[in-house]
Amino acid sequence: MKLSILTLLVCLLTHSISSQTSLKDIDLKNGKYTVGFTHYTTIDSTRSYISKPDINAIPSFRPIPVSIWYPSTIHSKNRSPLSVLNYMEILKEEEEWEHLPNYFLLDWFYFKNTPENQQHLTEITTAFKDLSPAKGAFPVVIYAPGFEFSSIENFALCELLASHGYIVIASPSRGATSKRYQKPERAIETQARDLEFLIKEISDFPSADMKHVGTMGYSFGGISNILLQMRNPIIKANLSLDGTIRYNPDLLKSTAFYDLKKANIPFMHLAQKEIPKAIMEQENMPNALNTDFTFYDELTESDAYKIRLHDLSHTYFSTLGVLFAGRDPKQDKSDEQIMASYKIAATYGLQFMNAYLKNEQASLEFIRNTPQENKISTDLISIELKKAATKKAFEFYDFLKLAKQQAYKNMLTLYKDQKRKHPALIIPEGNLNTLGLQLIFNPITSKEGIAVYEFATMLYPNSANLYDSLAEGYVYLEDTKNAIRYFEKSLSLDPTNQNAIQRLKELRPY
Repeated sequence: MKLSILTLLVCLLTHSISSQTSLKDIDLKNGKYTVGFTHYTTIDSTRSYISKPDINAIPSFRPIPVSIWYPSTIHSKNRSPLSVLNYMEILKEEEEWEHLPNYFLLDWFYFKNTPENQQHLTEITTAFKDLSPAKGAFPVVIYAPGFEFSSIENFALCELLASHGYIVIASPSRGATSKRYQKPERAIETQARDLEFLIKEISDFPSADMKHVGTMGYSFGGISNILLQMRNPIIKANLSLDGTIRYNPDLLKSTAFYDLKKANIPFMHLAQKEIPKAIMEQENMPNALNTDFTFYDELTESDAYKIRLHDLSHTYFSTLGVLFAGRDPKQDKSDEQIMASYKIAATYGLQFMNAYLKNEQASLEFIRNTPQENKISTDLISIELKKAATKKAFEFYDFLKLAKQQAYKNMLTLYKDQKRKHPALIIPEGNLNTLGLQLIFNPITSKEGIAVYEFATMLYPNSANLYDSLAEGYVYLEDTKNAIRYFEKSLSLDPTNQNAIQRLKELRPY
């Protein structure tokens, strides 16, 4: 399937009829945190870029506009929240028309200038500009917007996540050297690289928990973030909001970094409703657009969820789409149905992140339930899921992660527990030896290194080399008594150990 099919799909949704949506009527249920929001522009000095409005422009460093939603505990009673217009002013900036008068906003960018859309600009959101972040550590979600679109396109969903204890970071989707994309193959790599820039950017945010990072992408962003996860093992969960990965998997396969084996993290795809047959025939669309999902079918090493929302067309997986986009009277549902389905999509997205970034069992049960079990009509959604076919064997480095969490104390007890659960577990002597010395030679972790050797010598009591290395560690720590003790132990196990012989000559006072 060609990329033009997706473009055609989006174009189908531009016929304008009256809109009666509102943020209040979408009725997303925010969590306990006040939502802070900040926006700024930084640069990626490794790439060049030419701004569109300046006809005399010369290449400069690539600008990266950054939007961040985050949890705050500041009381918002005496503060003014952002309006939708405030977000649309960010869209102006990212479209490189920052000086455009606001009365041109709707005429200039994508949406019809109707009284209903003018009213949307005055609506109040749940975010507050530049609040102090809440203390603690919060999972991070990297958001990838649709083709050539804004970081704020899904602001209501981003606010929802932030209110429930997530930090969400986004930047606009733009071409490699200017605002507009050129080839689709280059576009996916460009956006993935921008998303990688965001990973580095958010790592400096004071409350970001970089051990729990997920990504979500809408439309074209929902294929770029697959490439992002394939190149970055830091990503632990991937949410697709009717992402292009369903429509054009060959685009992903055409990149140099495609590796299906690295698609091994939980994946959820929220899909649009089936396009009516009459429209498919009228627009000469292949039936595969409604039925095929090659990427999902090929996944074997991850939990995967495929959810179809029967009342939601592609455009309405974004906040701006729900509020501003024209309706297609030939296929779109009513505004009430669209808002209800957007709320369902947002709910499943939140529960998915809770399940895999916060390890919340109740959320995992929710996304694995049938619609009826979640008290949702099957007229609204259908769900298909599959669990990872094979689980990665528990290996030495998995054991080390657990040992590190307990500062390498009581490693023998940990080993016995894990060996019962994973009989094939092997702890290589050489790896323990290397780790022990690395820890001992770091003044901050020397005690942890000693603990590793205590475990290693219990596991391998006849290893002259381990005792020799442990003795060298005590030499480094200037503990002559223990250094002599363990060189002697090494020598008793291997009388030919020349290092121990020489060291004992140096260390003994006689």
